[in-house]
Amino acid sequence: MNQRRQKKLSRRLFGAIQVGDTAVVTAVLRAGADPERADSEGTTPLYAASVNGRASIAGLLLSAGASPDTESGGIGAEGTPLCAAACWGHADTVRELLAHGADPNLREDHGTGWSPLEWARRGPHPETVAHLTAAGASGR
Repeated sequence: MNQRRQKKLSRRLFGAIQVGDTAVVTAVLRAGADPERADSEGTTPLYAASVNGRASIAGLLLSAGASPDTESGGIGAEGTPLCAAACWGHADTVRELLAHGADPNLREDHGTGWSPLEWARRGPHPETVAHLTAAGASGR
C-alpha cells in the first residue's frame, strides 16, 4: 500500500477513535490501516483509544496487531496505553489491555516514569487498582 493511502487511512482511524466510532475503526483496519502507525505528533492509535477509555476500540486495535506495550511519543500523549488508561480510571480499557498481554509493571518514560499501579492509586481509581493488582502489578 502506498504511503499516501496509508496516511489517509491513519487520519480516518484517529478520527474514528476520537469519536468512539467502532464501525469506522473496523472498516479502516480492514482496509489496511496500520494499527501501530503513530500520527504526525507521535501518538499511537492504542494510546489514543486508551487515554479516552475506548475499551472496545482498544480491543480492535490489539486484535489487529497493535502491541499493548508500545509507548506513545505524542506531545501531551507520552506513555504506555496501560498507564494512560490507569491514570484516568478506565477500568474496562485496563482489563482489555491486560487481557491482550499488557505488562502491569511496565513503567512509562522508557522505564523511568510511573507504573500503571502508581497512576491508578493517585487517581484514586480503586477498581483499576484491583484489576492491576490481580494481574500481578507490584507496589514498587
